[in-house]
Formats: sequence, C-alpha cells, structure tokens
Amino acid sequence: MISKESAREILGRSFSGSRILVVGDLILDQTYEGITERISPEAPIPVVEISSCRNGLGGAGNVAHNLARLECEVELAAVIGDDGEGVLVTELLDSKGIENGLVTSEKRMTTKKVRIVSARQQMLRLDFEYADDLSLEEEKTLMAKIATFFADPPEAVVLSDYGKGVCTVGVCQALIRKSRDIGIPLVVDPKGPDWDKYKGASLVTPNLKELGQALMRDVADSDEEIEGAARRLMKQYEIDSVLVTRSGKGFSLVQGGSVLHEPARALEVFDVTGAGDTVAAVLSAFVSAGASLEDSAKMANLAAGFVVGKVGTYAIDRDELLSILDGDGHLGLSEKERGIEEAAAIVEGWKRSGMRVAFTNGCFDILHAGHVHCLQKAKASGDRLVVGLNSDSSVKLNKGFGRPFYSQDLRAKVLSALDAVDLVVVFQEETPLSIITALKPDVLVKGGDYKESEIAGAREVRSWGGKVVIVPLVKGLSTTKVLTHGGGCLGEGHKGTETL
Repeated sequence: MISKESAREILGRSFSGSRILVVGDLILDQTYEGITERISPEAPIPVVEISSCRNGLGGAGNVAHNLARLECEVELAAVIGDDGEGVLVTELLDSKGIENGLVTSEKRMTTKKVRIVSARQQMLRLDFEYADDLSLEEEKTLMAKIATFFADPPEAVVLSDYGKGVCTVGVCQALIRKSRDIGIPLVVDPKGPDWDKYKGASLVTPNLKELGQALMRDVADSDEEIEGAARRLMKQYEIDSVLVTRSGKGFSLVQGGSVLHEPARALEVFDVTGAGDTVAAVLSAFVSAGASLEDSAKMANLAAGFVVGKVGTYAIDRDELLSILDGDGHLGLSEKERGIEEAAAIVEGWKRSGMRVAFTNGCFDILHAGHVHCLQKAKASGDRLVVGLNSDSSVKLNKGFGRPFYSQDLRAKVLSALDAVDLVVVFQEETPLSIITALKPDVLVKGGDYKESEIAGAREVRSWGGKVVIVPLVKGLSTTKVLTHGGGCLGEGHKGTETL
C-alpha cells in the first residue's frame, strides 16, 4: 500500500498545478426518481410517480468532474449536438469549473442516458445516442480545438472511450503521438475490441470483460491468465502498461518487467456506475503530480472502493481521499457513518448477498465495557451490524441537562472504530423507529434492562419475520457510575427511550 505520508504529501499540496486534458465521449446522465405503488392497468408494468430529476455528467464528463473535485485544472474536449441536452452539459461543465473545449455538431445529438429509479433500484434505462464515428470534418474541428490546449501542454491526457464515435483512430493516434513527442502520460479507458486506435498509449485500463474483447476470447479471472493476456496486448499494440480492473478482486497492473496484483478496497459494493471513470481520473491525477504508476494505481483502487459504495455516479473529492487514508489503507472510519437513505441502500445490498442484518441503538455517550459487550453480542446475531446513534438533541431529550458528554460526531467516530460495527446512522427522534422501518433489519438487539414490549421497533421487526434479542447486562457497569464513581451499565437510561 502507498504510504500515508507519501499520499498525504501529494494531496496536501493539492493537484492545483496539474493540468489534465480529457478527450472522449461526453454523456448527459439524467436520473428520474419516484415512488412505485401500483401496476399499470395498460400492461403488467410498474407505474413510477416521478418526484425529482437530476442532471449529471457521464462518460468523459464524469472523468473531468472527478478531476475537478480533486482540484486539478481540467480541460474537456468532446462533441455535442445542437440541442437542449448540449446546452445542459455546457452549463454543468461551467458550474464545475471545467474548461470547455466542446465542438457542436449539427449532424449529431448529445448522448443522453435516462435512468428511472424507485426505492434506490433502477427500473429502466433509456439511451439516446448517435454512435457513428465523427466525420472527417468534425474530426478536423475537434483536433483544432485540442491543439489550443497543447499550446501550453498539459501534465497528462485521458482518452475516455465510450464507443459513441468521438475516439476515432485519427483522434486517438494524433493524441498518442503528440503526448509521446512531448513526454506526457496518456491514459486510455477503452471500449470495444478495436485496440489499433490505442497503439502506442502509455497506459490502457480495461476491465476484465474489455480485456477479453480485445483478444476476442474470454479471459479467466486469475492472476496468471490476466498477466498473460495483458502482455500479449502490450506487445501487439506497443502499449507501455495495462491496468486491469477486476471488480471484487481489485486490479492487476502489468508493466514491462513487473506485475502488481492488488486486492479490492471496497467497504461495500452497491453501485459500480462510473467506477472506471474514477480510476482513470485518480490515476492520471497522481501520475501528473509525480507519483509512481504503482502508487497512483493503488490510490485509484482506494477511490474506486469508495465510489462503489455510493448510489449512482459519484465524483470523489480531495478531502474524501484524505479521509480514506485514515483507515490504514482501507476505507476511512467516517465511511461507516451514513445517512438513512445510503444506509438503506447498503443494507439492501447485504440482504441480496444473503447476509443477516442486526440492529441496535443507543447514546453511547461514555463508551464502556458493557456497551462493547452488547455490541459484540449484537454483531454475533447477524452478519452485519448497524448502530442507530442518538443525536445530541435526542440525548438531551432522553437524558436531560448536561448530556451528552461528547458530541454526536465524536461518539460516531468511536463507534466506527469498533470492528463489530459496520454502519452508524444518527437519528434525531426520541426512538430509532424511523431507521428500523427503513432498514428492516433481520435482528433487533437491546440490553437486558428492557422488556420486549418496551423496545421501539420490536413489533415491526416481528411483523416482517425478524427476531428480537435481549442481551443480559454486565453487572456493575453504567454510564452514570463512570461519570460519578468511575464505574459503567449497559442500557442505563429511562425505560422506553431506547438509549444505551
């Protein structure tokens, strides 16, 4: 793993001195979200009542957005249509501080992907695109725009190929030759089987499927098979290095005389949309700042592990990368702290994987051995443990004046440091009922000073077939004793308030 000191030094001075040019297929991502409560009388399909719509940058736009959030100076060269979608992506680029190198074509439409989402699940995706290669005239106009960015050469170039016609052989080869002539790295995020257009690139970053497409055969997900396939492509297309992203198995970086196999760093995989864009962006940002290719790839792996835990396309920022480093090479402890919607999405993913989810809650104002005992028992009752944490206002409501002793942020960080705890969700109400009904845990766990009839959410958990577990107290421990006499009691507090 890249040392914290080295990564922090690069992140600390920021990437503000790194100019990176992104060239490729720009996509408008539109997401419509709504509620599904009935089936259409016209056909056996769900009806989604739309409540919101958001626009985002996809494809090469998402690469550029990631770089902008890392505080790089970003230039984007792409082709859009003379349409409303083109206006939208232009406004999005301006709002995110990305320098606009767009060429408008009267013959093409702006590529758009529309996703319909309900209860955090994609119901349908609609693609609007014109994927033919650029005409010679369009290619010439785009290359003239790109030439203006090379008047003061960037520190790195990213080719983001989504197969929508911008990354032609002419465009790719001209960029690769120009980058080699002036000695700057060029990273290709490839698409499809035609790698002739990537010939001579510094680095190509296929996923396992794309690696197989380039060889016109399936490649087994093993270290030896992947290294052999990558070296064949490197020799055939005169490519310096190949970074193969392997989803749950991490990545393999194959260079001239070495190979590095690095495991995945994800806390939980929920949505892989845009993860390849994040890899290309973080990799090029670190390389442009002087990091080795190995260390750059490791940081890209950490960043990808972060974004796949988010819902939808997500652009990581510099502060989030710094927080990831707090986890000793894994995800930062703060990543265990989630809002209720993100927590619900993660819990759904756990359940789809066949895991049992346990839930407990409390104030955890002065964490002591009794609390740890309860949390360990709670974790043992399932595969994953979610802890509902009373907010500061909720603690005051339950405990009265002078509490909490520590703020909710500090209490959440302490809980997140425990191996038994997988997620922490803060709630404002007197009880965690809203969290319980949203997450629908398989097991609800409370300390032994409660009867089941007094436990908020017990009836609801039973209603969907869940289990309620009451953990016996550790005698002689209470938070009150810690504060007054130096002792500690699991579940200390007012009956019925669900606070530990």
